[in-house]
Amino acid sequence: MVAPFIYPLVYMVQGSLVGGGLNNYRVVLSQKELPYFFRNSLIIAACTLVLVYICTMCAAFGFAKLRVKARELWFWLLLICMTLPEVVLLTPLFVTTMRMGIYNTYLAVILPMAALQIPFAVLLARTFVEGIPSELVDAARVDGAGAMKIFFFVMVPLTRPIASAVLVLTLITCWNNYLLPLVLLTDPSSQTITMLPQYFIGQFTYDLTKVLAASVICALPMVVAYISMQRMFERGLAAGALK
Repeated sequence: MVAPFIYPLVYMVQGSLVGGGLNNYRVVLSQKELPYFFRNSLIIAACTLVLVYICTMCAAFGFAKLRVKARELWFWLLLICMTLPEVVLLTPLFVTTMRMGIYNTYLAVILPMAALQIPFAVLLARTFVEGIPSELVDAARVDGAGAMKIFFFVMVPLTRPIASAVLVLTLITCWNNYLLPLVLLTDPSSQTITMLPQYFIGQFTYDLTKVLAASVICALPMVVAYISMQRMFERGLAAGALK
C-alpha cells in the first residue's frame, strides 16, 4: 500500500539528480523569483489558516451546541459545497474577483481557498464538538456566561486536538494548491511556490531535471512540517473519531 505513494517521491528525487547532480538544485535556488514565491506562499497559507480556523470553530460550535433554527438544513447545505470541483468554480471566481477589484492580489486566492476548505473542516470539527458534554455548556450558562464566553473559555481550549488536525490539513492543501494561483495571480512577484517548476518549461525547452528539482524544493517544507506536527495531527484525527 505504501509503494504507490513512495515510488513517485523516489523517482522525483532520483530524476532531480540526473546529469548535473546537486548543480540542478543550485540552478533552481538561484532563481531571483524564489524568495518572492516562498514569501507569497507563506502569506497566503497563514491568512487562509486564520480564516479557516475562525470560521470552522465558530460553525462547529454553532451546529453542535447552539439552538439555531433549521440547523441541520444549513449544515447539509454547507456539506453540499464539498461536491463542487475546484475547476468548475474557476470561471465564476475569475469574474467575481475582477468585479471586486481584487484580481491578482492575495485576497483573490485566500478567500476562495478558505471557502473550499471550510466545509470538510466543519464536518470534522462538529463531530468532535458534539462529543463534548453539554453539561459543561449548561454549567457555564448557569454561571452567567454568554455564547461568546462559552466559545472562548470552554470550546476553544477543549477543541485544540481537532483544531490542530484541521490546521495541518489546511496548511498542506494551501501550500500545494496550483490551480487558483495559476489563474488568479498573473504578476510573477505575487505568485506562489507551486509556480516554480514552470520556469523550466518553455515553448521549445523542457528541462525535466530542473522541473523535478523544483518540485522537490516545493514539497520539502510540507514534508518537514508534517513530520514535525505528525503527533498532533494524528491525535486530533483520533480524538475526532473517538468522540
